[in-house]
Amino acid sequence: MSSEVVVKTSLSGLRLLRRGKVRDVYEVGDRLLIVATDRVSAFDVVLPDGIPGKGRALTQISLFWFTQLVDVAPTHLLSASVDEFPPECRPHAQILEGRSMLVRRAQPFPVECIVRGYLAGSGWSEYQKRGTVCEIPLPAGLAESEQLRQPLFTPSTKAPEGEHDENISCEECERLVGVDWASQLRDTSLRLYGRAAEVASERGLLLADTKLEFGLHDGQLMVIDEVFTPDSSRYWLTERYQRGRSQDSFDKQVIRDHLLAVGWDKRPPAPSLPQNVIDMTSARYAVLGEVLTGAAPVDALATTLSGTR
Repeated sequence: MSSEVVVKTSLSGLRLLRRGKVRDVYEVGDRLLIVATDRVSAFDVVLPDGIPGKGRALTQISLFWFTQLVDVAPTHLLSASVDEFPPECRPHAQILEGRSMLVRRAQPFPVECIVRGYLAGSGWSEYQKRGTVCEIPLPAGLAESEQLRQPLFTPSTKAPEGEHDENISCEECERLVGVDWASQLRDTSLRLYGRAAEVASERGLLLADTKLEFGLHDGQLMVIDEVFTPDSSRYWLTERYQRGRSQDSFDKQVIRDHLLAVGWDKRPPAPSLPQNVIDMTSARYAVLGEVLTGAAPVDALATTLSGTR
């Protein structure tokens, strides 16, 4: 298995359908081959540096959650075993191993489905100004990182690279996808978040919020793209959780903090990252995957926060 950092793939014999911020998507007959690269984005801009092991960590975390959630909602996953991929994929086995999935082809909904269980990030910023999250009124007196009485469904638009997603109301979501589908997206998102939060809790983690994507395959709603990875979800250590302050999370926050500290204006091109930031980010992705899948104890995550792993 190659340990090379992969920031871009070019697989001969396969038709590249699109490149996302992280994933390269190829067309394989009536199915898709999704390859998770080691690219990383911040503030919706792809950075010039790859994060070692990131693509494989994201894939393994998604695979874990797909198996955990199969009774909650159908997913697009067909296989993650290169031996089961179509013959035209197998010449690229070395690069595909551990970082790719063969999936059903679905028609994506034009919204991202965000569920917030805690008051953090942009939700906390809005609440401080207006007492709302995505225009949903909340009780007065809530603190930063406080658990909400009920998780909130707050959809957003899907923005191209370099542009920012925009929060939309549930009414706008209904206008974009129809009332019935909007209702199904909301209910399914909340059920998935609820199950994932329970599983994460069993592993000593709090799932603060998440972003889900859905598509239609033969008229059936299914989960697509990634699911509950650190690129789409905010995880906190239960034992370190403290209401009233920001929490250490196991995602790209190290990168965001660095870019803000150097005064980047959040417009492309993004600056290169120092090696220590790359190493810390790589460790957090890897160890979170190990803890979620049961390969490492939750204490291993505390070690990554100190930068000693």
